Amino acid sequence: MPHLNIEYTANLEASADMGALCTTLAATLVALRHDDGSALFPVAGTRVMAWPAPHFAVADGQPGRAFIYLNLRITPGRNAAMIQRAGDAVLASAKAHLAQVFSEHAVGLTLQIDEGAPVYEGKHNNLASHLA
Repeated sequence: MPHLNIEYTANLEASADMGALCTTLAATLVALRHDDGSALFPVAGTRVMAWPAPHFAVADGQPGRAFIYLNLRITPGRNAAMIQRAGDAVLASAKAHLAQVFSEHAVGLTLQIDEGAPVYEGKHNNLASHLA
């Protein structure tokens, strides 16, 4: 962890580069540090993924309305100040990346951070060895 899932209305496909947003937000998460300089989140555990919603109704249902929902899932162990720092950084990066989209569309943007330990977590990966 962290895993950042992005859901967005499909009417943003032409104007929002969601692939670049994923890259930007992954870099934001990886760059976050505790006060002692250590990484807030593990690089090898960082995931950012996005999916368009082809069917949607936003606000009054007019077709030009759009929405982007960011859900950041993290494991327990970080204090409230660090979680706030992460949220502020992710939201600021998303707003900066999407500035042009906001100037052209009526868009709602929400970031929600969920913290919790999984009931079961099976893992198998070799990402760390490829990051060296």
